Amino acid sequence: MTAGVLPDHAIRALVTAGAIAADPAVLEAQVQPASLDLRLGSVAYRVRASFLAGAGRKVADRIDEFGMHRVDLRDGAVLEKGCVYVVPLAEGLALPPGITAVANAKSSTGRLDLLTRAITDGGMEFDRIPEGYSGPLYAEVCPRSFSVLVRQGQRLNQIRFRAGQAVLSDADLAALHAAEPLVDGTPVISEGLGFSVDLKPVSGTLVGYRAKPHTGVVDLDRIAAYPARDFWEEVHADDGRIILDPGAFYILVSREAVTIPPDYAAEMAPYLAMVGEFRVHYAGFFDPGFGHASAGGKGSRGVLEVRCHEAPFVLEHGQIVGRLIYERMAARPDRLYGTGIASNYQGQGLKLAKQFRTG
Repeated sequence: MTAGVLPDHAIRALVTAGAIAADPAVLEAQVQPASLDLRLGSVAYRVRASFLAGAGRKVADRIDEFGMHRVDLRDGAVLEKGCVYVVPLAEGLALPPGITAVANAKSSTGRLDLLTRAITDGGMEFDRIPEGYSGPLYAEVCPRSFSVLVRQGQRLNQIRFRAGQAVLSDADLAALHAAEPLVDGTPVISEGLGFSVDLKPVSGTLVGYRAKPHTGVVDLDRIAAYPARDFWEEVHADDGRIILDPGAFYILVSREAVTIPPDYAAEMAPYLAMVGEFRVHYAGFFDPGFGHASAGGKGSRGVLEVRCHEAPFVLEHGQIVGRLIYERMAARPDRLYGTGIASNYQGQGLKLAKQFRTG
């Protein structure tokens, strides 16, 4: 098999072969150009603390050890802000030799400050699933800013499958940019493609949003249902800088408009902690075609989900806050991001999760 990220048609083949099993069966709507959406099962377990199963141990046994109570998700239930839940997922795996997997939160999940990570039996890391893993999948869900109403079958995270390794070196990345520009300016290439923050908008002074500390519940199924002002404070800057408050969560936007060519995929990686008292987290997947002309894009800016750590920190326009790691696809997907699928963020700028409306 060609090394690289598996495209949609290869994911369907894994389903057919039984390497991905699900109850109920996998839906076509779950299959994305370079990933598979994962669905919540019928129950969530409130646990005392986040955990990993650890070598030779099962997640179910750790739930028995740390569990507090059980929450039925079949008709919907509220997951409370600041609490940790473990949810068995509808999908399980029996990975064939040579195939590994990595999970990540979906875009809207991250924008809600909804920490969602995959855990597995015997797992020693979050979101990383080794070659040959056979067993169930679970999502650890921790609402950080808002309590959320969730239901069985909802999709908070996604999984990407890889054959071998096909991460582009900095030299490869520079060559790709020279052949097909990846950003609308001079690229910053160092262990990936650098992302910087935009704090000097073309018009106005609105540069981002900060989550309010005391809000109502967000029903994840309600699209454009909530006035942004009830959940978010606007963040303005007229001098190209803002001060991040410890513990606060911000939605900002990258200065660069990014392109992911059809034969590549990318993943947002957090920048080194030594650059400042903040983290750009819930680093998501960028699918083939994101911002690309062949999928109707003209470059799309990346939304940055930022949490400040222990001390107030001055963030300035153009400061590097993250990087995109590009990988080759094992084959081009049948469909690209933004082409014939519900791609909420193609051509995006500064944009909140789809549950909110502005203006």
